[in-house]
Parts: sequence; structure tokens; C-alpha cells
Amino acid sequence: MKDVLAMILAGGRGTRMQMLCEGRPKPALPIAARFRVIDFSLNNCVRSAIQDIAVALDYGRDTLRDYLCTGVGWGARYGASLRILEPRSGSYLGTADAVYQNITHLDEKSAELVLVLAADHIYQMDYRKMVAFHERKGADVTIGVIPVPIAEAHRFGIVTTDAQGRMIDFVEKPQVAKGNLASMGIYVFNREFLIERLREDAADPFSPHDFGLAVIPKILDQSQVLAYEFDGYWRDIGTIEAYYEANMELINESLCLSPDHNCPVLTRCAGFFSGEIPGNEINSVVSPGCLIRGHVEHSILSPGVEVAEHAVVRGSIIMANTTIGRYSTVDRAILDEEVRVGDFCRIGTESGPVAANRDIAVVGRGAVIPSYTEIGAGRPPSSSPGWRASSVVGSLSHRLSPGAVLSNK
Repeated sequence: MKDVLAMILAGGRGTRMQMLCEGRPKPALPIAARFRVIDFSLNNCVRSAIQDIAVALDYGRDTLRDYLCTGVGWGARYGASLRILEPRSGSYLGTADAVYQNITHLDEKSAELVLVLAADHIYQMDYRKMVAFHERKGADVTIGVIPVPIAEAHRFGIVTTDAQGRMIDFVEKPQVAKGNLASMGIYVFNREFLIERLREDAADPFSPHDFGLAVIPKILDQSQVLAYEFDGYWRDIGTIEAYYEANMELINESLCLSPDHNCPVLTRCAGFFSGEIPGNEINSVVSPGCLIRGHVEHSILSPGVEVAEHAVVRGSIIMANTTIGRYSTVDRAILDEEVRVGDFCRIGTESGPVAANRDIAVVGRGAVIPSYTEIGAGRPPSSSPGWRASSVVGSLSHRLSPGAVLSNK
């Protein structure tokens, strides 16, 4: 296999994630309790024997820079060279511009191939198989693709191929999709070919400077652009709903999430103090450092979460250092870090049968919710006159902004 340089694009603003990405880039979001989303792209590189890795930061860059220990600490831990790259000024204009602004990094490397990756996808993949396919076929660029439900195709770049697997059409987020073969945001480029295309794109004042919107569509006619179909688990977490569903799937998905597995996902957050879990959790991912005295079912709990006596957490994502008071119920909700939920609260619950497609209640980082508060679509029971309904309704879900402090008055 030729030498490969990996460029991981980790500067996404995550506007569709709303409050979960206020000041926090999507790749820094917690996933499956003790990981960050970017861990999966980094892990895939190391497991694929790609030792020369660069991460391009932009929005919320301080968070990821600290998490990756400015690159040096992460690389020392896992035996790779990890370099942190940032915009020369302002922000990147698009995914292609993110690589172009760091073109000197490509010039100074001897690698013949460049692997460009998005940092906001959940999957485990051996890139060596894709690289071998690229070399065997003599491609200029190879794009990883995966079938998605046709109803979800509008969220992705949709690829059309001929009988030989050569790409003949690429449309980014089409209103009406011609097919369901989606780009995974994984590109293998011949290095010199990539540098030439980036310079051409940078010279075009009308270009959005994005791989999916500009670079790839322009080269289909005159270049060898191939699709490499991946047959494993892969999820894009571009929306709150997709993020929630990916976490719920990872409760049962056979990815190597356990530190005891012979090939575990690499993460900076490997060790936390022991907690107390008296057996009141069912089919859940519960981190070390949690204190569970209530009931937890089909949920994700990050380190430092406390669930008090008689509290119930069901179908929810609870991020680090959040506390849930006595007799409170959290159902189909996302609670960000350091949320304080008082006693006898109801968050995300509804009366009647549980509907799989009902809204997800989202509580922002550091919010304080006093006792006897309800957040969601349900109605407070008439037998509990102390309850107060408090719903912040967005276009998709019930939201409570970061740092909010509700009053019982």
C-alpha cells in the first residue's frame, strides 16, 4: 500500500444540532457515554495503520484542541503523528477550502495518497481495503458510499454510478433524489491530483469551495472517479434526531466499545473512578463514575451521572456530571452536561402509549430544573397540584437552552 496522509475535517458548526452545538463542534459531542464523535475517525486511521494524521479545526476549536491535547498528547498515546491545523484567518469557506488552506501541509509530505475524512460520523472501517480498491482500479479519486433509506436521501450527497462503478453524477442534498447511494464523506485522492483540483477551485470566485458542491461534480467527466461501497454500520449525526438514534443503536450495536475488547475504540476518556450501580439498569450503557439508585432502562449515561432514589431514566442520553432528583422521570430526552434536575420532575414524558416518533426533549448544558417541573408535551397529573408545566417548544423538539434556570414562582 502506498503511503497515506489522513486529513480529518473537524470544524463543523452543527447548526441543525441547535443547542447541543452552541460553542461545541459536532465532532466533540459525547457519543455512547464515554467517547467523542471524532474518536471514530481517529480510531479508524490508527487501526488502518495510517500514522500520519492531521485534524483541521474551525468552529469551537478550543474544545477539540484541548481534547486532543494539541495533537502531541493523543499521538504519544497511540503511536501516531497527529497535527492540529487551523484556518490562517477567520474560518474555512467549505470542506475543500479547509484542505486548500493547509496545502503546504500536503506539499511537505511524501505520501502519494490523501485520505480526506469527515469527523462527525459513527462507524468502524479499515481504510486499507478502500485504498487497495483505489490503487487496483487506477482511480484519481475514490469516494466511500453506502445505501441509505430513500426517505433520508435528501440529507446526503447522492451518487449515481455506471455498471463499472464509475461515478457519473453527484448531487449534494437533492430535494428529490435519483437514488439512495450516499457519500460517506470519505475520499481517497491521488495527492498531486488533489492539489491541482484545490488550486483550480480556489481560483474560482464563484465556487462554494466544498468537495460535494463544487470539486467532485466538476471532475466527473474528465477524471476517473470511483465509488467504493461500504457494507458495515455507518451513521451521520447531522441532526438531533439522528444523534439520538445513533446513541440508542449503539446500546446494542456490536461496535468495539468495550475497553475489554481486543480491538476497542481508542479514546482519551479511558479511565474514570468507580461508581455505584446497584443493578437497577437494564439494557443500557452506563459509564464508570455513575451513581444509580433509581431505575435506568435503554439509556446512555456518561461519567459522573447521579440518578437518585425512585427516579426513572428511560430511552434517554444523559451527559456527564448531570444529577436527577428523587421521583423524577426522564423519558426520550437528551440532557447535556452538568444539568441539575430537582425532585418530582417530568422531562420528555407523555401520557398514553409511548410513540416511537414523538419529540425528543433537549435540556442544554448547565440548566437547573427545580422540583415539580415538567418539560415536554405531557400534562401534569391533577393529583399533584405542585406540578408546573414548562415547555420550550422548537420546530422539532422541546428545548431548554444551556444555562437556563427555571423558577418555581
